[in-house]
Amino acid sequence: MDYAIPDGFPGLPDALAEPALPELDGPPSQAELFARLRLARSRRIGPATFRRLIAEHGTGIAALEALPGIAAKAGDRSYVPADATAIRREIKAAKTQGARLLALGVPGYPTRLAQIADAPAVLWAEGDTARLLRRSVAIVGTRNASSLARRMARALGRDLAKEGVAVVSGLARGVDAVAHEAALDAAGAGTIAVHAGGLDRVYPAENVPLAARIAAEGLSLSERAFGLAPQARDFPRRNRIVSGLSQAVVVVEAAAKSGSMITARNGLDQGREVLAVPGHPFDGRASGCNLLLRDGATLVRGVDDILEVLDALAGDPAPYPASPPPAPAPTPEPVASDELARRVLNLLSPVPTPEDQLLRDLPAPVPAGTLAALLSEMELGGHIARRPGGGLVRL
Repeated sequence: MDYAIPDGFPGLPDALAEPALPELDGPPSQAELFARLRLARSRRIGPATFRRLIAEHGTGIAALEALPGIAAKAGDRSYVPADATAIRREIKAAKTQGARLLALGVPGYPTRLAQIADAPAVLWAEGDTARLLRRSVAIVGTRNASSLARRMARALGRDLAKEGVAVVSGLARGVDAVAHEAALDAAGAGTIAVHAGGLDRVYPAENVPLAARIAAEGLSLSERAFGLAPQARDFPRRNRIVSGLSQAVVVVEAAAKSGSMITARNGLDQGREVLAVPGHPFDGRASGCNLLLRDGATLVRGVDDILEVLDALAGDPAPYPASPPPAPAPTPEPVASDELARRVLNLLSPVPTPEDQLLRDLPAPVPAGTLAALLSEMELGGHIARRPGGGLVRL
């Protein structure tokens, strides 16, 4: 394989934490970074498949070399990884933008984000990556924000930044933009913006000056390649990064069916604390917040309510098992891979099914590792796909 690297490949910052995947022997080589980026950009390689391939093969280089064989085993004998020339163009664009690569399993990748099930395989980062070391809170809300919501977002963004808490949001108009601006204006931890498209394709266009300021004074992140304008499907994907980077998600003002509520649900699924600002019952823009509060979200009156939650998270003791772990279950009889694949397809539909639910629904016991390997093969073969949140669907 061709691992020629353009001069000046964007480097990585110092390690932030132990990587979640197998550790590399020393800093990653240029070839390893190139291979991980190429693997992430290859057809049908989602976050879960990327993680499994790296865990199984140890390095991006080995996983990339094994990829055509895995696809052939799944029935796609014409599979070719992402074009190396296109990856070089992406790297050149990153160099022009002044961005650096953060790859899952490599020192420098955000620790909290690495813990979610569908953590992005790669991120391009522009700005101060030290923001990722700080406590962080997501502030999200409607684009068509009321005056009261804007005042609240501005106060929360300013006060959190002054308290050393990085404000994370999605660079949308309305609540997001106000929270970003307030955090930048405060002398504190600043802000982190997650883009839905490439770092060079800011959306909405009215926030281009704000995005430039965040890149210069805060941190901008995107899992998308340079030059890609955001599509509708990219916004939910961005939202799971916003919540994944954060210890808590604060919804300032949101309708019951909105992107902000998707972010809140992502936060709940990821084990994050969810907080909401109450709104008037007659204002549809606040219906989502009121629903969250009805269902147990923490009510926010000001920054002290958020800091109290963060302090409680920091004070939680490390969990210890109450009793010795149970004896390992007996190993089930192996099931032929073709038969197992047939059973999996019979259980799946266009409605996403969680992998753990699929494991429980299989008629015969199957080791989790066996199922995981098969699902990766079936995804590469084009038989199944993963949707945002990790759910599996039949194609």
